[in-house]
Amino acid sequence: MGRKITDGPLRNKERTKQKLIDSLGIILTESGFAGLNVMQVAAKANVDRKLVYKYFGGLEGLVKEYLFTKDYWRFSEEQTQHVIEQIKVDSGQTMAYQLLVDQLDALMGSEEMRKIITWGISEDFEPLKELNRQREEVGEKLFATVYDEYFKDKDKNIRAIEAILISGIYYLSLYSQNNGTFCGIDVKGEEGQAEIKRSLKQIIDWAYS
Repeated sequence: MGRKITDGPLRNKERTKQKLIDSLGIILTESGFAGLNVMQVAAKANVDRKLVYKYFGGLEGLVKEYLFTKDYWRFSEEQTQHVIEQIKVDSGQTMAYQLLVDQLDALMGSEEMRKIITWGISEDFEPLKELNRQREEVGEKLFATVYDEYFKDKDKNIRAIEAILISGIYYLSLYSQNNGTFCGIDVKGEEGQAEIKRSLKQIIDWAYS
């Protein structure tokens, strides 16, 4: 039996790429996005900065690849179609709520994800714009194929409702890290988050009533 190959140019390349991606995440979590540059990431990964250009084409390419691995909204075309077929069962009501809960859990549980949100709000940077465009495309497919049909003759605008709820989750997850409570609710605590989720469900149920 031949010996398993555990090293080589291709494997070393992938390891180095992953080190750079991981190092970018560490820097983002520890220091934020201000002053982020190729030299800083390469030093954290303990590799030659030329490899950032060789493997990613530069900082933008590295950030794009990093965001690709972290985005909780990313679906393949096949996955999107599968989700659409599943949510048609109840006109998207369960999914409308579950996506909000998943988003809240992801943001409250990850400093890295919160930094990405802050970065996207604060910086005019093409990879972040592309990430937002891709999120909008996924959302548009869900709205256009499921939600718009159900709500077309209703007096409630599900797009506006979701926009308010999603932006509220963004703000709560960011605000609570330094301030803890909001409207008397400890958003960082399990009980507080349970109250937020309960209210999200009540709003979605109201939208479908």
